[in-house]
Amino acid sequence: MHAVRKQPDWLAMPPAELDAFRDAENRRRSSRLVRVISGFPDRGATIGWQRVALPDRTLPVRVYRPATPAAHPLVIHVHGGGFVGTAPQSDWINSHLAARLPAVVVSVEHRLVSRDTPLSAAVDDGWDVLRHILDHAAEWGADPARVALVGESAGSVVAALSALRARDAALPLRAQVLVNPVADLTPSAFDYPSMREHADSPTLNVTQMELFLRLAVPDGTDAKALSPLFAADLSGLAPALVVVPTLDPVADHGRAYAEALRAAGTAARLTEHAGAPHAFVSMPGVVPQAKAARAEITDFLRTHL
Repeated sequence: MHAVRKQPDWLAMPPAELDAFRDAENRRRSSRLVRVISGFPDRGATIGWQRVALPDRTLPVRVYRPATPAAHPLVIHVHGGGFVGTAPQSDWINSHLAARLPAVVVSVEHRLVSRDTPLSAAVDDGWDVLRHILDHAAEWGADPARVALVGESAGSVVAALSALRARDAALPLRAQVLVNPVADLTPSAFDYPSMREHADSPTLNVTQMELFLRLAVPDGTDAKALSPLFAADLSGLAPALVVVPTLDPVADHGRAYAEALRAAGTAARLTEHAGAPHAFVSMPGVVPQAKAARAEITDFLRTHL
């Protein structure tokens, strides 16, 4: 389905056209019809929007709650997409985590990158939501001593950098899960073998990555500061599960980051899903490997939470 859709001229799209594409695509990803592809939510969880009031802005978050009232573990989730994407595209995995762990899952509807919004804004959104909910854990029905982060694709940058900030701030964090992560936002992002081998992947191609990096890391930005792979110190972080589909341009990003975590002494488990493309966990209706990934993510979080 991705292959037969007409692809825009990503690098030549003017801002207004890119904004229109983003809005139309996010409406599609939020529709009930697309659940044939993105998966049907677990009926054991309730799903609703809430707002997080921060000192300088208010952010919407999508909240998934188990049926049983209690102080449940907290999972902060960050969806993928970069310049496009919305929390409802992850209803399948997040509702399952909420119902089966059980846990309160909060998916951050962060600012998307654009000509005027670098990736650092999304990083701040993820971190600020995490801090806010920890400060008001009782109101959210969450146990502040049992917290995990989950990030997908570009959202993995937010999750990984939040894990680094949590360590430096001595905030409790039990686990981090990074699904098809982007770990290198420097010009070397395109130097990995998987970038050449899967340059024309139907769910993420090199041209889309070029646009993402152009928007995410504008001129004058320290790309290494936004690249988890180049963090000065990767020791003492929460245990990580790195989930890598093999037919993915950024597959080697995930492999390299898992290796770097291990080299620094942080527990990191790398799992690979042969034949799966980028963003496969958001497409269980057409990519059967998504169910195996969901099971391993659930088991990993249950173990650590």
